Amino acid sequence: MAEKRSDRKPGAAPSASSPDRIRNVALVGPAGSGKTSLMESLLHAAGATSRRGSVGEGTTVGDSDPVAIRQSRSVGLSVASFDWKDSVITLLDTPGYADFMGELRAGLRGADAALFVVSSVDGVDPATARLWDECEFVGLPRAIVVTNLDKDRANFDETVAVCQRAFTGGGGVLPIFLPLHGDDDVVAGFIDLLDEQIWDWSEGSVTVKDAEDRHRELIETERASLIEGVVTESEDEELMDRFIGGEHVEVDMLTSDLEKAVARGHFHPVMGHAVTAANVGSELILDLIVRGFPSPTEHPLPTVSRIDGSPAEPISADPDGPLVAEVIKTTSDPYVGKVSVVRVFSGTLGSDAVVHVSGHFGPETGHEDHDVDERIGHLTAMLGSQHADVPQAIAGSIVAVSKLTKAETGDTLSSPENPLLMEPWRMPEPLLPLAITPRSAGDEDKLGTALSRVVAEDPTLRIEHPEETGQIILWTLGEAHADLVLDRIKSRYGVEVDSAEVVASMRETFGGPTPGNGRLVKQSGGHGQYAVVDITVEPLPAGTGFEFVDKIVGGAVPRNYIPSVEKGVRQQMTLGVAAGFPVVDIRVTLVDGKFHSVDSSDMAFQTAGAMALKDAAARTTINLLEPIVTLTVVVPDEHVGAVIADVSTRRGMIRGTNSLPGGKSQVVADVPESEISRYAIDIRSITHGTGEFMREPAGYAPVPANLAKKLIEG
Repeated sequence: MAEKRSDRKPGAAPSASSPDRIRNVALVGPAGSGKTSLMESLLHAAGATSRRGSVGEGTTVGDSDPVAIRQSRSVGLSVASFDWKDSVITLLDTPGYADFMGELRAGLRGADAALFVVSSVDGVDPATARLWDECEFVGLPRAIVVTNLDKDRANFDETVAVCQRAFTGGGGVLPIFLPLHGDDDVVAGFIDLLDEQIWDWSEGSVTVKDAEDRHRELIETERASLIEGVVTESEDEELMDRFIGGEHVEVDMLTSDLEKAVARGHFHPVMGHAVTAANVGSELILDLIVRGFPSPTEHPLPTVSRIDGSPAEPISADPDGPLVAEVIKTTSDPYVGKVSVVRVFSGTLGSDAVVHVSGHFGPETGHEDHDVDERIGHLTAMLGSQHADVPQAIAGSIVAVSKLTKAETGDTLSSPENPLLMEPWRMPEPLLPLAITPRSAGDEDKLGTALSRVVAEDPTLRIEHPEETGQIILWTLGEAHADLVLDRIKSRYGVEVDSAEVVASMRETFGGPTPGNGRLVKQSGGHGQYAVVDITVEPLPAGTGFEFVDKIVGGAVPRNYIPSVEKGVRQQMTLGVAAGFPVVDIRVTLVDGKFHSVDSSDMAFQTAGAMALKDAAARTTINLLEPIVTLTVVVPDEHVGAVIADVSTRRGMIRGTNSLPGGKSQVVADVPESEISRYAIDIRSITHGTGEFMREPAGYAPVPANLAKKLIEG
């Protein structure tokens, strides 16, 4: 018979006796595939909740974030731990939208396997294939759950066939349960090919019985294919010999090899699910997670080093090993404070313990490195926003930790006596800039604190403060990500901001050689200011920088005032001479001047030097230079033409194209930065969500004369 629902009260803390009784499972799939609804069904079937929540009504365990409720979609990683058959299952519900790829990768880091969710109505689109590639990149074992079998046009067999064509060549994608339909043609149960039994939900709750004779031929055919696939991936020669010899394969042996095959990451059993009143398929999925998914002891762990970068001994999921844990998610609330979701990879983490917090980031991330000791607060097991205290967390556990004031997402927790650092996971690069300005003086005072907190939560967010423009620029993953950040700044921290167009950090340079004169002659209240400066300005090759040449003879400008002239010129270069952008790549030669023995001063010659540069600018053409980026775009071959045509409309210059494996191509082009500020959005439209790109600074180039004139005059 099927396992009954747990008699544990909803909200009580689950507890695992050892790491091999833990299953950490990410729910992965595109937006709208049914991940959150599946999680609700699994929680309800396991007895972890008293009722099944609704996405439309905003009552799900996973989407407790106000933004998620308003948008009726997941915008962040959600965690739920519960008991099932003497094991603790922790589900990590990940967003399926590309703008929240950082949350997905955090979920993959915390998990040891994934339920890859594919809608039986929508099938496999480019977004689904990209998510599969994400799992493949990190080597995460996967089973496939075909959802929405209760919907019109649902087709389990066709969805399996599509998955076989789209994923891993099809050899490792095989159904492990086959759907059975009731009189109304709605899925009411499944044939379990492992146990050769029927699981029936037609009466409102699950019953398990032996397969009937009418199912025997189908079971024998499909079970043979399943066994062949399992044996191939598990590489069990004994089982292969028995199978080839025509012997019947026992359930225990097949289950053991199934777990090995799944853990290797190349065999992907397919299950089904229908969100009906009876949660059709839920108990079967829960059983397979316990029977067929790897525990933390079977999944390879990230490498660790000492905080100075020197190698450290490899870790294992041993509760008695050295403490190594990682913050996979951070939330912050003005009232609750900071809460860190932590995966313990090695050792045991206890409440109120002192831990070493290590955060080492690249210089381009905008995060400062830190190594500090902190005392943690309570440890809690999570069921969405509900928390239940636990005394400790052994290796493999995922818990919430309070009072870690310095910790950010991606930080390592270890013993103060043996501080360690985990190899970071790969974060997506934020490529959509958004300029913001505080709406009032009060908002300006609070904005810095709000930004520091949202950055600590979200390692995919970057903050930039270009000196040339004075703007505050948020680098995000897309429009939805940007909207989420702005919403949190307002709703959590009470800061109102306005969006503005991102201003490119341009440069100015001289179009030709020209003289310049700076004359400061003032008398005021008996104190005068006197300085006269004559210079020549010459343009230099791009990237040369600034040169100052002293050609004063005969003491026309005293030696102690010559540095003052240079300082004044440099200050004016910073302010610009035409459109307010810094001046670059010029040689300024001081050729003559005059001074007064009483009224001349350091400040007077600084002012005269600045005046001379502005006078020189008025006598010649000033060229504007705009930042250029090298754009590297990777797209399926069928979109190459569209990408090249689009780059041309952005004043880009194609540098080359390269063929890549898997029917993809790489397009490399130099494009003005101002033309690609929204490219993260546009490339999705151009390539139907299949394109990816990177950008690197490539220096500066002259702005076309017609555009330069508008910028200077405007």
